[in-house]
Amino acid sequence: MIVSLAKNNEDIDRLLKKGYALSIDSNHLVIRDIPYIDNNGNLQIGAIVSIVNFINQNKMSMRDHQIFFCGSPPYELNGKPIRNLGGGATSIHLTSKDLVVQRSFSNKPPSGKFKDWFEKIENYVTIISGPAMDKFDANPYTFRVVDENYKSVFKFRDTLTSRAEIGELSAKLEEDTIAIIGLGGTGSYLLDFLVKTPVKEIKGFDGDWYHVHNAFRSPGKLDEEELGKRKTEVYKNRYQNFRSNVNIYSNYITCDSEDDLTGVTFVFVCVDSGDSRREIFDLLVKLKIPFIDVGMGLDKDTGLVSGTLRTTYFPTESAQSIIDKRLAPLTDIPNDVYKSNIQISELNALNACLAVIKYKQIRGFYLDDNSYFHMLFNVDGVNLVGENGKN
Repeated sequence: MIVSLAKNNEDIDRLLKKGYALSIDSNHLVIRDIPYIDNNGNLQIGAIVSIVNFINQNKMSMRDHQIFFCGSPPYELNGKPIRNLGGGATSIHLTSKDLVVQRSFSNKPPSGKFKDWFEKIENYVTIISGPAMDKFDANPYTFRVVDENYKSVFKFRDTLTSRAEIGELSAKLEEDTIAIIGLGGTGSYLLDFLVKTPVKEIKGFDGDWYHVHNAFRSPGKLDEEELGKRKTEVYKNRYQNFRSNVNIYSNYITCDSEDDLTGVTFVFVCVDSGDSRREIFDLLVKLKIPFIDVGMGLDKDTGLVSGTLRTTYFPTESAQSIIDKRLAPLTDIPNDVYKSNIQISELNALNACLAVIKYKQIRGFYLDDNSYFHMLFNVDGVNLVGENGKN
């Protein structure tokens, strides 16, 4: 990776040719083998870490003048801490086990901005390693080739996560295989949100076709050639350039679909049939897979649209008891000519948002003060109420 970047970034190439041990880790540029003096006057080896802005797969730029440092505070030859290094104690998530960020440093150049990566790294190495180079004849130019173990489901580097410094939180999602049952309005938005998470695999199930009305309640641009095709084909093509392991199947999930859910660790149920929901619930309880069910009930009895969005979480250990509460419809009314099926894109998206937020709370990404397993969003009053078993 670093070699290919050097071919397209002159400043990175200069750093490599000078002998720096460069690598990329979690969208950070890492410079290992940085010598410095500790508070006891001993030689130590640390690493400089700096956030990368990837312009595309081959071009990169700096975000700012600051760096992170793996190591203890560096000292001068006189036994005092090195001056002009602002910052303080901090930590960030990196994948390499030998890299433990302990602090950040800030040393802005007189011009206010470094010209390029070469100038930035040279500046910090001079400050941090200078005393160790004088006292111990230490050398940061090791020409060491660092093995980069970059594995990701994304076909572009996830620079959003590194910019927000939430890598350790996103990593909590990496082992999940998610199933989305039903790719209608809410299900299609769930798919759109989840493809942007690092979950290991996403399985979508829907045997329906993609028509004009689907385009008005699902994300993404409309390609006229998509109309009349299977939803599976449309959504697979839409996301195949973004990430791997998005597998969409043109079948419905029933009580006999055990094999379809092999390896699945979490499920989102997005169906509008009570009878289908009951079969799916029974299967998920049998397979001991936790799941979230979403639904909406909208009408225009007053002449204006009103109603409620529902998000209900069924943990493995208490799924059946929550099912018994009848919070989600489990039967269809035969020949119900008065049934309303109003679907509006922003409400589909909001319903999907609530479901993804709940899932991320469960996985320890978001703080969860209420521990709601059942949430209702009232459109009329724009308010959210929930049930957590305590109220």
